[in-house]
Amino acid sequence: MAVVDVHRFAESITCHAWSPDHSMVALCPNNTEVHIYKSLSLDQWERLHVLQKHDQIVSGIDWSSKSNKIVSVSHDRNSYVWSMEGGEWVPTLVILRLNRAALCVQWSPKENKFAVGSGAKTVCICYYEQENNWWVSKLIRKRHESSVTSVAWHPNNILLATTSTDGKCRVFSTFIKGVDTKDSKAGSPAETKFGEQILQLDLSYSWAFGVKWSPSGNTLAYVGHSSMIYFVDDVGPSPLAQSVAFRDLPLRDVLFISEKMVIGVGYDSNPMVFAADDTGIWSFIRYIGEKKAASLNSSYSSQFSEAFGKFYGSQSKSATANDASESRGRVHDNCINSIVPLSKEGSPKVMRFSTSGLDGKVAIWDLENMEQELGNQF
Repeated sequence: MAVVDVHRFAESITCHAWSPDHSMVALCPNNTEVHIYKSLSLDQWERLHVLQKHDQIVSGIDWSSKSNKIVSVSHDRNSYVWSMEGGEWVPTLVILRLNRAALCVQWSPKENKFAVGSGAKTVCICYYEQENNWWVSKLIRKRHESSVTSVAWHPNNILLATTSTDGKCRVFSTFIKGVDTKDSKAGSPAETKFGEQILQLDLSYSWAFGVKWSPSGNTLAYVGHSSMIYFVDDVGPSPLAQSVAFRDLPLRDVLFISEKMVIGVGYDSNPMVFAADDTGIWSFIRYIGEKKAASLNSSYSSQFSEAFGKFYGSQSKSATANDASESRGRVHDNCINSIVPLSKEGSPKVMRFSTSGLDGKVAIWDLENMEQELGNQF
């Protein structure tokens, strides 16, 4: 199995992020605090710090890899940037100007900005003002029709993709004069105005979550609450979109581990692998945790048997469910709500990643020994 370490930190975890050297993890145990743990050895963790500033559940955390700063957002409509000073984490308030909960956050690739999605149908692009020693924000308004569930930065540090519970995925320009530098190339994203909508995708008829860019920025992926995952190539005026339906529970988040392979996590509690073939057609490949790749017919057969046993309440009900769970080698016991890469910056492939879920576990996965099983796309 690809999992190398699993540890239960709390009853439930809403989000997590790793330090630049991956020796510490910051997580929210489904309350108003951010806990920072350091790895001592395999399955041994020590809690070093508890960040207490928010008044409601912390909904998003991101840890910058270059500046070693932590940004947190909460349902209390506030955001803080935490800096290490004298052995303690010191918070700096971010002026968000929100009237609804902040739901997600992510640092930009250059770490001179970060984006906050909210329940106020707006996206806050935050940057630091040296003169006033605080973080301010510019708002992208009147574009979303419902809550913004996730944000993702393009590698160029200008374009930002968002998903929303209105079912749409959008791409915006976030160019800020004095913060970003202009590109001399004609047609570059720096020529667009702040908040200008580059693209709107109406592929999903349900809530949309977990948007991510591929390492090159050429492909966009996001998921819908109707057990669908969407892939978009050539993001621009004439995008090429694909929809992949799968038989299991919906996904909540995705991660590109290479240009042609994506890991999806969600309510099925087991990471799923999607890959593109040589013609660019995406499809579901397998579960990472399953011991043996089952054929399509046997998969449907086992699913039908499990459902049949549950419906009639037969004695084989629990055994069938347990067999199905064991065959997939599940590590998590509840919904996986986030997936975070654990690779070196600039690496074309993600060999390690971590997942956290509502079961309070953080699992670390290693794909080093699965290259043959995952195929040529990896």
